[in-house]
Amino acid sequence: MWCDQQIAMEVAFAGPAKIAERVGSVDPDVLAGFDAEKLKAVFAEKPAVHRYPGSMAGRVQQLAQAVVDEWDGRADAIWTSGSPDGREVLRRLKALPGFGDQKARIFLALLGKQLGFAGDGWREAAGPYGEEGARRSVADIVDRASLLEVRATKQAAKAAAKAAKQKS
Repeated sequence: MWCDQQIAMEVAFAGPAKIAERVGSVDPDVLAGFDAEKLKAVFAEKPAVHRYPGSMAGRVQQLAQAVVDEWDGRADAIWTSGSPDGREVLRRLKALPGFGDQKARIFLALLGKQLGFAGDGWREAAGPYGEEGARRSVADIVDRASLLEVRATKQAAKAAAKAAKQKS
């Protein structure tokens, strides 16, 4: 999720594999302690991890450090530690560097829809991204057909927002 901005979803979600191949790990302890300039070079190596390799390398390192400092290096503790409900997981996600409201809600929906998170109220906390049968985000992608549906939904939403902006 940390790379899913201003690039195609497929590129964003291929990022961790590229990093693991080049660094040897995506473990938060490893990434947090990695030399910042070397990590930027890892992100910039062709094919690049992200279209903004320098800034995204820094953001990933900040996120990794937060997971190390606040969650003992275990990202899954964000949604497993203390048996949190959906609202609590949303709060924890929004506290992470680079996770605004929308990204946190999408990630919560992904946890609930695809990764087995069953905390009370997760669908409500995820908002429209948690709706059953929705085709709004990566949380709803399970195959090529659902990817195309999500992409169409996003394009329609952008077109509607553009049309509304032009009217005002």
